[in-house]
Amino acid sequence: MTLDATTIKTPIGELAVIARDGVVVAAGFAAIAAMAARLDDAKTRTRRDLGPLSQALTAYFDGDVGAIDDLPVEQPGGDFFQAAWKVMREVPAGETITYAELAERAGRPRAVRAAGSACARNLIAPIVPCHRILRTGGAVGGYYYSLDTKRWLLSHEQSVNA
Repeated sequence: MTLDATTIKTPIGELAVIARDGVVVAAGFAAIAAMAARLDDAKTRTRRDLGPLSQALTAYFDGDVGAIDDLPVEQPGGDFFQAAWKVMREVPAGETITYAELAERAGRPRAVRAAGSACARNLIAPIVPCHRILRTGGAVGGYYYSLDTKRWLLSHEQSVNA
């Protein structure tokens, strides 16, 4: 199956977005080829933009932080990961929760490490907003695309909602 891909210029670098039939299957602050390598599907075709997907992401970076809330997404993962990714999307822009809260809301309160793994394996950042998950006590924790990127996303969302 062929996937459509584009790159969106953002204030913190280029965001690669890959979609299948209008559903985002990968997004991140990396090259399209690097994002595609994380997927099972081998063929991607680069497009100038992905219509409503590109428009929503551009709006997000322009200050409408709710613009990406309803974008359709799909990524492989077991029941707990699916639940954790769903919970991440329920955390409003400008707010954060801890890994422990994520585990609890996803139905497995003792699975704090698994909650961290759900963040690490998330293929669809920032649409599935793993950047909104912090360590207990409020420390930023890790982020695949750098702590500076995570801090920028959090600051962007908080400043718009202030």
